[in-house]
Amino acid sequence: MQLNKIDYKKFIWPLLVGLVIWFCSPFKPAGISMNAWHMLAIFAATIIGCITQPLPIAGVALIGMTLSVLLNVVTIDDATLGFGNGTVWMIGMAYFLSRGFINTGLGRRVALIFVRLFGKKTLGLAYSLIGVDLVTAPATPSNTARAGGIVYPIIESLADTFGSSPKDGTERKIGFS
Repeated sequence: MQLNKIDYKKFIWPLLVGLVIWFCSPFKPAGISMNAWHMLAIFAATIIGCITQPLPIAGVALIGMTLSVLLNVVTIDDATLGFGNGTVWMIGMAYFLSRGFINTGLGRRVALIFVRLFGKKTLGLAYSLIGVDLVTAPATPSNTARAGGIVYPIIESLADTFGSSPKDGTERKIGFS
């Protein structure tokens, strides 16, 4: 496993925007508290960090959450309140499963089974994916978790199997991706 490279140059814009907003607090509207203004600075810097991606989005979000606690903008209890929600964990676990599907090659093996069973035409593959979604729906109540964690890796593996990629200009081979 290889760690993602950090592009330190891409930290410039989030830091710059966050610091400008943070230190413009004397010019904030009268009805906004200092904590709210500082939260705006951290939020804006985090969103710009998600756009510029010096790290993966999860890393940028964790840095934003950590800074909000370290700078006493919010308490640790308030910062971690969302992690107590079961839906958040279900979606997170589905994405972990998705990475596992892709990294272990399970998605490719499942895709090849689909090709063998339903692959006479791409329409058959599309119907079979609808069937997978239908079968997994009762076990995965979140549409986001099911689509992103179960169905997407299979679709991506099908596209790779057929050599269909928008990067290569071959996206019309199978219509996925």
